[in-house]
Amino acid sequence: MGRGKVVLQRIENKISRQVTFAKRRNGLLKKAYELSILCDAEVALVLFSHAGRLYQFSSSSNLLKTLERYQRYIYASADAAVPSSDEMQHNYQEYLKLKTRVEVLQHSQRNLLGEDLAPLSTSELDQLESQVDKTLKQIRSRKTQVLLDELCDLKRKEQMLQDANRVLKRKLDEVEAEADPPPQAQLPWLGSSGDAMLSDGPPQPEHFFQALESNPSLQPTYFHRPCSNFLPEQVRLFSILRFCLCRFHTMDMNQQPVPAPGGCYPPAWMA
Repeated sequence: MGRGKVVLQRIENKISRQVTFAKRRNGLLKKAYELSILCDAEVALVLFSHAGRLYQFSSSSNLLKTLERYQRYIYASADAAVPSSDEMQHNYQEYLKLKTRVEVLQHSQRNLLGEDLAPLSTSELDQLESQVDKTLKQIRSRKTQVLLDELCDLKRKEQMLQDANRVLKRKLDEVEAEADPPPQAQLPWLGSSGDAMLSDGPPQPEHFFQALESNPSLQPTYFHRPCSNFLPEQVRLFSILRFCLCRFHTMDMNQQPVPAPGGCYPPAWMA
């Protein structure tokens, strides 16, 4: 037959009440010990009997440390949950100060924008004007500094582009120099176009030229030999020498130079 349900009410019989207290006390202490061991919890148990006898259990070495920890936790929770009247009053005063400051700032902002100027006095208007002038000076100074910084950046970029342009131009000149053929060696009496350099300077004095006596031994001898074995430069040189000999041989101080016998005419490229 199973146990009946225990009615939770005060036991009137004193002896039965003491027996029940002893059994339930031991069971409660046992459960507290098992809880501290199994769950690694800090457990403190304080129990007073009807007669005023103390029974206690603590999982730590000192029950007072556990009780102090309990008091700190309880007091901290109470202070955080319900602020004191002094603190509430202080918070309200701070709220009023912040609200007043916000209203003043909003009013000043409207005055700076040119609004609500009617209630302002002359001194307040002067102060507002000086404040606006100071603000404008700061804005212009900052704007000038920004423009100068941008100008410095542009100059630096311009210098970099000029350096890059010079480098590219130098490379282009080197490529063109490598692509052009080397210049041919020119004779000192030939011009840049390869023609004979005839002097266009002032006429020489009379004593510069001396009349040549007719001496058959000094007559120039003309040799007609084929020029197929000579280079074009050599042929041109022989033509120039032949023409010069003809001019000096037939030159007269009072006459114009005439061609010498033997068909000594300047080449076609000197005409």
